Amino acid sequence: MAVYAWRGISAKGRNIKGVRDADNPKALRVLLKRDGILVTEMFEESEARRKASREVDFKRLFQRVSTIDIAISTRQLATLLKSGIPLVEALSALIDQLDQPELKAALTQTRDRVNEGTSFADALRAHPKIFGHLFVNMVAAGEASGTLDAVLSRLADFLEAQAKLKNKVFAALAYPAFMALMSLGIIFIMMVVVVPKVTAIFDDFKQSLPWYTSLLIWVSDTVTSWWWLILILLVGAVFGFRRWRGSPDGRKSWDKMVLGVPLVGRLVVMIAVTRFARTLATLLASGVPVLNAMEITRNVLGNTELMRVIEEARASVREGESIAQPLRRSGRFPPIVTHMIAIGERSGQLEEMLEHVASAYDTQVDARIGAMTALLEPVIIVVMGGVAASIAFSILMPLLQINEFVGQ
Repeated sequence: MAVYAWRGISAKGRNIKGVRDADNPKALRVLLKRDGILVTEMFEESEARRKASREVDFKRLFQRVSTIDIAISTRQLATLLKSGIPLVEALSALIDQLDQPELKAALTQTRDRVNEGTSFADALRAHPKIFGHLFVNMVAAGEASGTLDAVLSRLADFLEAQAKLKNKVFAALAYPAFMALMSLGIIFIMMVVVVPKVTAIFDDFKQSLPWYTSLLIWVSDTVTSWWWLILILLVGAVFGFRRWRGSPDGRKSWDKMVLGVPLVGRLVVMIAVTRFARTLATLLASGVPVLNAMEITRNVLGNTELMRVIEEARASVREGESIAQPLRRSGRFPPIVTHMIAIGERSGQLEEMLEHVASAYDTQVDARIGAMTALLEPVIIVVMGGVAASIAFSILMPLLQINEFVGQ
């Protein structure tokens, strides 16, 4: 059975497109005709990919499937299932109101495979870039336990919380980053345009210049003459750093170093604890076995050093230990977290205790990000103001000396 991409006209006269499995083009036309769709164009998936590689769709470049898109669709699907609508019909209703092309195509293929008898989780597993390991495993647990609607609601809550945390960090850092870039741009203009014009006055006098003025002139000449080389070196340094950090050894070294940075390391741990607690609670509450849940949770932390800690904890749990003991031994997780996990394990309320941990640390992350942002803005202003003041001082002091020389 081949996979076809198609375009057509719906019964309401709208231009629509999608992806669907069929034995041949004729069978696809029959299937779509039953749905009230008149096919105007179709081609196999391989041909569609070749066509897409020749055509640059600028709109799709900026229409990636975001976490919030998946969260909204997941919640809508959960609502439809809770209303008693069968899964295939619920997926069809969801697809009809989607505008995101990649998500719509993925769900269309998923619906067709489910209609053919494939499990929902296995159908989703064919789209790992959209539906990750965590999503698929939770859906599989929901299907096995007969609580798919409840699991999807819980999964939507989790995805919304993850998107909220990500947006929170981005929004907090966006303004300081913008300020830093603006300040660097202003200093660059001063070094290239203003400083050469002002320091040209010094060439008319044979008076020796202070070392800081000579340094300023040298930096200005270098930036003006070799800006292209500096740009190439900067791009090369960024590329080299990204390549080094992308290597296994480089990422391990970088992640371990980040955890040791004052303020930043503490924030990274707090964010990781929030992800760990919320993800593990969501998986355990959905019926995923603890070892599988810890393996999935390990992959959402984003820091290899903390991932190593979770992997070691998972191995210890496999040998009969509790979750709290290996986490406490690692020294990477705050004592209050391991203490609360231990209480949850003893009382049989681990999921609820993990939710409390996630909520508490989510509040702390808010406070820490706010404090760091409030501290970062004046630091940037002071540093950039100091640089501008140094440039002005390096120019004005020789001018004053020249003034005194001329006055004599």
